[in-house]
Amino acid sequence: MSTGAPTSQKTALEFKSTSLTVPVLLLASNDISLIDQQLKEKVVQAPEFFKNSPLLIDLQKLNAQNLPIDFAEIVAIVRQHGFMPVGVRGGNEQQNGDALAMNLPQHSLHGSNAPLVNKAPAKTLPTPAPEEQKPANQSIENKLVTQPIRSGQRVYAKGDLIVTATVSAGAEIMAEGNIHIYGSLRGRALAGVLGNVNSRIFCSDLQAELISIAGIYQLSDDLSKHPAHKPVQISLDNQTLIIKDI
Repeated sequence: MSTGAPTSQKTALEFKSTSLTVPVLLLASNDISLIDQQLKEKVVQAPEFFKNSPLLIDLQKLNAQNLPIDFAEIVAIVRQHGFMPVGVRGGNEQQNGDALAMNLPQHSLHGSNAPLVNKAPAKTLPTPAPEEQKPANQSIENKLVTQPIRSGQRVYAKGDLIVTATVSAGAEIMAEGNIHIYGSLRGRALAGVLGNVNSRIFCSDLQAELISIAGIYQLSDDLSKHPAHKPVQISLDNQTLIIKDI
């Protein structure tokens, strides 16, 4: 029998607190066919962006109006359109129970998940969560990318992101601060992803599939009126994206 000291084990895992931006589906109608139709229209606008995207289902507006809805049917519809539901919020006791039965957790209405919101003209959607405050001693990590960012690639910066080459269609760049692109932007650019409403996007040639600041976004159809091959800056003012020539 061995009497030696027990062998030390290598740590296999750890839990960490983090902040993630998850799109929120805020339902304002219990018309299943209308929800199905409008989801389809959204996905057609940016199929690669929404493909296999996590989605939090928000029922607070429906329940405030006492509009009943079959939660299991809603989950089935969003999955048909390529979304991956990750939970429910604003549900009643029955809806929360149905969600748990489908292994979907209940989220607080005051949680940190910020909705991805489209504030293109003539569209009214929910407001993103306020900016998360960082510890004063946490350093900002800016990132410089000098190579083209190709389709399918994803680049994230904890500070500002500077790209001196092209961002291809199907690529995604994200930054907690500002984004500077000195080539063509044909993919998706998301600045202020933790809710920093003062972040900006600077771009030499705007041909994007999607642009976003602090969760407020516009798709390519909304951007078609802005001429390509001209340098622009994109900022957020009163929950609306402002695009100006530089």
